[in-house]
Amino acid sequence: MNGYMGKILDVDLNTGRLADRPIDEKTARKFLGGKGLGLAIIYDELKPDVDPLGPDNIIVFATGPATGTSFPTGGRYHVMAMKSPLTGSVGSSNSGGRWGPLLKAAGYDAIVVRGASDAPMYLRIIDGEAELVDASGLWGNTTFQATDEIVADVGHNASVACIGPAGENLAAISCIVNDNYRAAGRTGMGAVMGSKKLKAIAVYGTGKVTVARPDEMKEQVKSALQKLKENPVAGTGGGLQTYGTAVLANVLNEQGAYPARNFQTGYFPDADKQSGETLAEKYLIGKKACWGCPISCGRSTSVPDGAFSVTRGEGPEYETIFAFGSDCGITELDAITKANHLCNELGLDTISTGATIACAMELVENGKIPESRLHGLNLAFGNAGAMVEAVWMTAYRAGIGDDLARGSMALAEKYGVPELSMTVKGLEIPAYDPRAIQGIGLNYATANRGGCHVSGYTISPEILGLPEKLDPYTTEGKAQWVKTFQDFTSVVNSSVVCLFNTFALGLPDYTEMLSCITGWDLTDQELLMIGERVTNLERLIINRYGFDEKDDTLPERLTSEPMPDGPASGQVSQLSMMLPEYYELRGWEHGKPGSEKLRELGLS
Repeated sequence: MNGYMGKILDVDLNTGRLADRPIDEKTARKFLGGKGLGLAIIYDELKPDVDPLGPDNIIVFATGPATGTSFPTGGRYHVMAMKSPLTGSVGSSNSGGRWGPLLKAAGYDAIVVRGASDAPMYLRIIDGEAELVDASGLWGNTTFQATDEIVADVGHNASVACIGPAGENLAAISCIVNDNYRAAGRTGMGAVMGSKKLKAIAVYGTGKVTVARPDEMKEQVKSALQKLKENPVAGTGGGLQTYGTAVLANVLNEQGAYPARNFQTGYFPDADKQSGETLAEKYLIGKKACWGCPISCGRSTSVPDGAFSVTRGEGPEYETIFAFGSDCGITELDAITKANHLCNELGLDTISTGATIACAMELVENGKIPESRLHGLNLAFGNAGAMVEAVWMTAYRAGIGDDLARGSMALAEKYGVPELSMTVKGLEIPAYDPRAIQGIGLNYATANRGGCHVSGYTISPEILGLPEKLDPYTTEGKAQWVKTFQDFTSVVNSSVVCLFNTFALGLPDYTEMLSCITGWDLTDQELLMIGERVTNLERLIINRYGFDEKDDTLPERLTSEPMPDGPASGQVSQLSMMLPEYYELRGWEHGKPGSEKLRELGLS
């Protein structure tokens, strides 16, 4: 099929058996690829009572029809697991770099990994030839060390997706790191690989993705690139190219939506000291782009001296700056950069790690964690040294790090104050306080994987004014915006490309380019219905795990405690005013897809 390599690699670590299986056009037309394909595979084999860290859990690495093509930002892949060790729901994460395109160049659209090995292994795929290789000598290595050794072993300019010590130690907030600095960060996918003793997957190939209408595709890409170039956020001279994602620190703080001190407030007086502008002034040494990306939002950075020195790294991104900065009450950008570097090296999700440390700081502030458990670590808001030390301790599960490694929900429950965990469905929410931005609060509450901003990024219209400016304080119309953004994002993640291109490109651009790639002559309505189908299939899965309307909620702090200060002073999330309309638009009953909706989407 055009846009696809036509094969899925099935890996059974119990037996060491590797087998190819075809991807059929019916499945591709129904779910595209990436997230949609991963969900379809998981649903076919679903075991609601599966142990997330047991051999029966499966993990799927999937590309989409746009991956590895000239579709702008086509350098991503999606990871799905039957169950997340952090949330107990479906696992879902996404990453850039060049691993996705090289998997397709190696001859595969996706990899399904099942079972568990007795000894550490890594999977090597070179031009259609796959084999499992002993990785005993790599176990214990950082992601940087493992990547370097595997690339040298493979003998090509391979791309490596691997876990660090955090994943090996089954930290529920561990991630998968590829190309050293790109991460499939959320829902603990690193721990799933660690439980299977799968250290890494290395890919390299010389294959090409065929495009059905190459001449027409060139014209469509030319138009799309021009739109991106002219876009005020993603384009030439725009915020992302100039300052990276960290440009948002001052923007959100001025809105009163920059969470601080475990979401006790949404205003941080020292936000400018950790902004993208300050990062560029003090530590920036270059820009980086993922494969096929004209935006180049990645930052190469260095902290040349001091207690938090970093010789060379990438980031921190906006979410990371919030998590280790304002959320922990910490101003020092060098410490934030160091914590980010350690997460990349050790294989930890920066959002969940920083947010869990922030939760621990509030627990300490309230006297809930005994001194005997801290072993002298002064885990207080504003203590940069303790925050950086806590990152290392989390990866190795040392001392209080053993509690932190479980995530903030388990941490807060252990110490008797579950309401201090700023999570939805067990996943730590990111850097936008929903008291100041109503639509993102509805998205957090209804996102299938939990506290997630990138499943329906209403920050684009509510803050950035794209495709049009919405009043962030109003609830009117937000249910429709959230539903549409969630379904369109499912298209993005199933294609698989970067969400940032949607600042400039809309549904018609996707329809035209995906039609050129596949030759299917898609319509806008058909493509958006695919996204809606993917969203509903994921909801069906989490319903099987027991998640429903009771879980479509926010931490009580955000719905009942008015913002104490800053530009959004006095505001609360008005989730209850938006949720009934959202369910009606979705055709859901009590947080579950109704039979009529399932028939409409071909999921009945």
